[in-house]
Amino acid sequence: MIFRLTEELIFPDPSLAEPDGLLAIGGDLSGERLVLAYQNGIFPWFSEGDPICWYAPHERCVIFPEKVKVSKSMRKVLADGIFTVTMDQAFEEVIVNCAQSPRKGQDGTWITTEMQDAYIMLHQNGWAHSVEVWHEGRLAGGLYGLEINGVFCGESMFSSMSNASKTALIWLCRNPAYRLIDCQLPNDHLLSLGAEMIQQEQYLSILED
Repeated sequence: MIFRLTEELIFPDPSLAEPDGLLAIGGDLSGERLVLAYQNGIFPWFSEGDPICWYAPHERCVIFPEKVKVSKSMRKVLADGIFTVTMDQAFEEVIVNCAQSPRKGQDGTWITTEMQDAYIMLHQNGWAHSVEVWHEGRLAGGLYGLEINGVFCGESMFSSMSNASKTALIWLCRNPAYRLIDCQLPNDHLLSLGAEMIQQEQYLSILED
């Protein structure tokens, strides 16, 4: 059953999501609703012109920081200091680049202007964060997401230079502030870096711990 949200600030139980993870539609992208969603393992994902869709996958793609895979070639990239990494220095630039980056098998982007505005607001209120990867003073890659109770809920990443987004993710995994990196949905790139699938119940238990 797909639930239809009203103005009331409430979400249904994540376990009631459809097999594909779709839990509810409607509502808004207010800061209060977005934070409540992430605190309950729910995130928005929809295309331009569609209603707001809220997902709570029954299996979650995550990276346990201590299990991140760093290849021999990436270890050399990191050791050579090709990139400089910062946090929360260019959030708006990162999210715009994520929105504009082409995605395999996708036309356009789910990071709509409305979504960008919502997450920029979350950043201004201390919930959303970005990791920036610089090369010779220019932004070469990065990622953004929300921090919920020591879990970094990743939203998107981009790279305009080889290994830049990998550098951002590895840096995030090495940041002692985070117990878990939530990647939401799997892809080959994430799995090659050590991402794995866990059950929704385990994810929520970690999120609430």
